[in-house]
Amino acid sequence: MLSIKKYAAIDIGSNAVRLLIANVIEQKGKPVQFKKSSLVRVPIRLGADVFLKQRISKGNTQRMLDTMLAFKLLMTSHKVVKYKACATSAMRESQNGKQVVERVLNESGISIDIIDGEEEAAIIAATDLHKYIDPNKTYLYVDVGGGSTEFTFFDKGKPVTSRSFKIGTVRLLNDMVLKESWIELEQWIKANVQAYEKIAVIGSGGNINKIFKISGKALGKPLTYFYLTSYYDTLQSYSYEERIVELGLNQDRADVIIPALRIYLSAMKWSGAKHIYVPKIGLADGIIKSIYYDTVSSNTQ
Repeated sequence: MLSIKKYAAIDIGSNAVRLLIANVIEQKGKPVQFKKSSLVRVPIRLGADVFLKQRISKGNTQRMLDTMLAFKLLMTSHKVVKYKACATSAMRESQNGKQVVERVLNESGISIDIIDGEEEAAIIAATDLHKYIDPNKTYLYVDVGGGSTEFTFFDKGKPVTSRSFKIGTVRLLNDMVLKESWIELEQWIKANVQAYEKIAVIGSGGNINKIFKISGKALGKPLTYFYLTSYYDTLQSYSYEERIVELGLNQDRADVIIPALRIYLSAMKWSGAKHIYVPKIGLADGIIKSIYYDTVSSNTQ
């Protein structure tokens, strides 16, 4: 007997808002399968408002509402049965974040949960990482966002410790990351790697996914620290406009990709990792799995 249901995850980040719709396939005697059906990304960049002015602007509030109304229609068209919408760093730091959430609920019917960094890391850890990692090895999982980055150490296939740091791409672009935050991150990584001989990094987020695609590497093969360093230097040698015109990057990617690389390279340097694996999974994937296994609250569509 085959059962296919559609679940949706809405990830409201500091740089972009995403809607992931996935098929959840159940078949008697076989493991459940999660297959992506549709992914829509809208670069609203809430963090540019919040990290500078502590509020979401009227313009971006309207864009959020328009986007949620569109997502509502898409979920209806796809016959989604359950969904969860999570807002991260920018929304939780915004003085009017709760008011925006209330307006979205009243005008679109979409309920948004503002989650903290630890919950974000826990949801990300619920992804299909076991498919991509060797249970006999140790990994540092690095999920880079616009407002924060979530770090999780995995050993023998299980999460050991997680931490969220207010170091993100949009925050870095606006020169809003304190030196003390970098020092604290370095100390935390170095303190945790002491228990292990060898570590590899797993990277998630739109920027590392883009870099992996550009590299031409086969899925499952890692990128090296040398490659990332070389690409980082190449990007810095181009102007913002040249990155768009000559390197073919989208305008909302061409600026944040450099600070994103800085975070990944720092994590690799401080952990002693020579390789970074890019499984192309993130918060939205974790939300889908968490809905299915009922480890988070969800909403019916």
